[in-house]
Amino acid sequence: MRKALADYIYNKPTIETDRIVIRPMTTEDVTDLKEWMPDKSIYTYWGKGPSKTEKNPGLLFEKGNKPTKSLHLGISVKDLDKVIGDLWVYLIENNRMASVAIRLSKKYHGKGYGTEALSAMVRFCFEKTELKRLWAEVDIRNVASQRILEKSGFTREGLIRQGKMVNTWCDYYVYGILDSDL
Repeated sequence: MRKALADYIYNKPTIETDRIVIRPMTTEDVTDLKEWMPDKSIYTYWGKGPSKTEKNPGLLFEKGNKPTKSLHLGISVKDLDKVIGDLWVYLIENNRMASVAIRLSKKYHGKGYGTEALSAMVRFCFEKTELKRLWAEVDIRNVASQRILEKSGFTREGLIRQGKMVNTWCDYYVYGILDSDL
């Protein structure tokens, strides 16, 4: 059953696959987040370096969450009960389209967790909400993220030459997926 994104303003979803749980993060996750979030190497293609909050993940929980349709969820490995990454659905336009972003601890790169998480989020967005289109921007040098997007069903739709991705000027690809693509 589809719900409105507004139904998730206060109660963020939990999405489960065989190996992972995508869920709201809590203060109990701070130790896990401190292991990877401040690592400057994961920001190489992110468009910016780690923020004050990312350098000190405990700050994420100090102000409390503002009600929003956007989703910022942790990716937790079931066997470890450990948050190894995070995933966003944001820049929501008219409840019809949104941008997605994902990042993982370097320790867990190349194990399929990124593809599993993004694929599950795509299914959730198209099966459980009114979203019709998801899109992502990825630095052309970030081959691993391109692979995750393509394995998750996204299509490379274009190249932006010397565009601004967050705070960085670079060449980047735009990827998209429609609910009808599933």
